Amino acid sequence: MSEEKFPRLRRLPPYVFAQVNDLKMQLRHQNIDVVDLGMGNPDLATPQHIVDKLAEAANNPKNHRYSASKGIPNLRKAISDWYRRRFDVSIDPDTEAIVTMGAKEGLSHLAMVMLSPGDVVFATDPAYPIHPFSAIISGADVRRIPIGKGRDFFDDLLMATKQTWPQPKLLVLCYPHNPTTEVVDVAFFQKIVDFAKEHGIYVIHDLAYADLHFDGYVPPSFLQAEGAKDVGVEFFSLSKSYSMAGWRVGFCCGNREMVHALTRIKSYLDYGIFQPIQIASIVALNGPQECIGEMQAVYKERRDTLIDGLSRIGWEVEPPKATMFVWAEIPDEFKSLGSVEFSKLLLREGHVAVSPGLGFGHYGDDHVRFALIENSHRTNQAIRGIKKVLSGGACGGSE
Repeated sequence: MSEEKFPRLRRLPPYVFAQVNDLKMQLRHQNIDVVDLGMGNPDLATPQHIVDKLAEAANNPKNHRYSASKGIPNLRKAISDWYRRRFDVSIDPDTEAIVTMGAKEGLSHLAMVMLSPGDVVFATDPAYPIHPFSAIISGADVRRIPIGKGRDFFDDLLMATKQTWPQPKLLVLCYPHNPTTEVVDVAFFQKIVDFAKEHGIYVIHDLAYADLHFDGYVPPSFLQAEGAKDVGVEFFSLSKSYSMAGWRVGFCCGNREMVHALTRIKSYLDYGIFQPIQIASIVALNGPQECIGEMQAVYKERRDTLIDGLSRIGWEVEPPKATMFVWAEIPDEFKSLGSVEFSKLLLREGHVAVSPGLGFGHYGDDHVRFALIENSHRTNQAIRGIKKVLSGGACGGSE
């Protein structure tokens, strides 16, 4: 087994989502139409003006050479200008910003350069898997801080800090939150900054869903909190805002020491993103922004279709104020199954794929996550399949 030969793999648990994915593929091989609301893979097209700029830049042979590992200067300036326009936050493009191959790569390499065996990292539970596992892959230990309804995050954070030795080195956050869709305000981030300063903790914040928000809520930036750049950085990605998931463009902005550390390690690991993609990303950030509102409208329609449909069949779920997900508590009569078995039941009997909450952490096992990646017609098809399962009771299917 490769786990015996490669020790880092021993620290990674079995991939929870694999069980659902394997069953999904089995059904598809049987020519069964599965409505896949599992993976948060944006299906909307990248806006045409961004694609046109990519094509133009790709036709210039000068752009076919190695690029800059930290990102070309004009792209770093573009993200700095975006922060100023969007959040009234000042970012030095030379010392406080670096371009990454999506937020996931940047976050992983920052963890690698910051952490050593024995270091302790705080991450939420549930959490987007790379947030805790980037630390685990780097050899650090992770302490999970539960989040969700009825919990006070700062009470749990303080309790974990008092009970942890050595003291935590890093806190990893993500708001709007994947998978729970929880949202916060600037006052929350100010308390995080003050706590981090008091306890000597670095902070990484993932702002992946800055532009997918609804019902009047607008997500703040961690860097809006006073003193945030003293303790941490924020990752932002073009994946969701401009439907550029496959392009792999992200940014790390904030604390100079952390940005420098990421810049240094990336200089050994890569030669930067293909330059035409970087040039097109400048157009994304600086160009027309109407496309964001259009995407928001599409995701809101999908959210409303799913929430309304679930309500019609007796599954009441609170509509999220942000993200491209719906975090749904498993109905009481099915909770004993746990999220993995319930997700498999939805697949077998309803032909609907969702993500089991256990894949995001122990405290997610009584939920499943829906991704808003299908149109209203397909979503209503999913509702009909789910209705079949719910009406069948907890024993609605068998292996």
